[in-house]
Amino acid sequence: MDMNKSGRLVPYPSGAFIPERDLGNMPVLEARHLGIDFGGLTAVDDFSLTIGRTEIAGLIGPNGAGKTTVFNLLTNVYQPTRGNILVNGYSTAGKSTHQVSKMGIARTFQNIRLYSNLSVLDNVKVGLHNTLKESFFAAVTHGFGYGKAERVADSVALELLDFFSLADLAETAAGSLPYGAQRRLEIVRALATSPSILLLDEPAAGMNPSETAELMENIRRIRDNFHIAVLLIEHDMNLVMGICEGICVLNYGKIITKGTPDEIRSNPTVIEAYLGRKGASETC
Repeated sequence: MDMNKSGRLVPYPSGAFIPERDLGNMPVLEARHLGIDFGGLTAVDDFSLTIGRTEIAGLIGPNGAGKTTVFNLLTNVYQPTRGNILVNGYSTAGKSTHQVSKMGIARTFQNIRLYSNLSVLDNVKVGLHNTLKESFFAAVTHGFGYGKAERVADSVALELLDFFSLADLAETAAGSLPYGAQRRLEIVRALATSPSILLLDEPAAGMNPSETAELMENIRRIRDNFHIAVLLIEHDMNLVMGICEGICVLNYGKIITKGTPDEIRSNPTVIEAYLGRKGASETC
């Protein structure tokens, strides 16, 4: 399937818009009227979002808009006060973060969360827990089945690292990698969980322009090669507008608009939310 050719947003029966190529397939993610309150303060209210199976989507908004809170709701770090979430058609209600991961959601964080003292290879192998199985007895005794599982894990992890040009650094301590490489490694570890959708929380934070350009290409490659959806929070509008097919704008915990990059770029409500006044659309 040509991912770019059929990326035009079209109506989905629920009233949402998804890429044309994803019509006929169940959305990978549906958030329905999500809300969460903290001590009487509403942090997110009536948040609804549908993501097609191979969509690259953006969640943007000013600082403090509630974007990371939404990610925490989608991964069940927080349990919603209202609403529900479906991953591949199944509700995440009452699930642990580990169970939600096994359902098909993987994420990265604003602040890199690698095991700094472990090797690059071992960091990726940590992420393989969803897909590679061995018995508890074999794991603790290094008995029958353990050696085979280790060889399979090494092979899969190295294949993922090679895809992101990190295989030559497999035995390097993760904490000693340059910043951009650490960001890539965190994405590789998330992909090792074999997700249906990858949530990226400010993946370009701290990157220079060349690293950001490489990130854009990598996100496209992830979608095209792994056939999964990507939802990203990002403040770099060049990245968002250059890669996202659908964009959701959040402000004060509420959605103020959804649309294509062209629609969002010229929306006066979005411009005002970012600038506190109308005009100067270059920020968006």
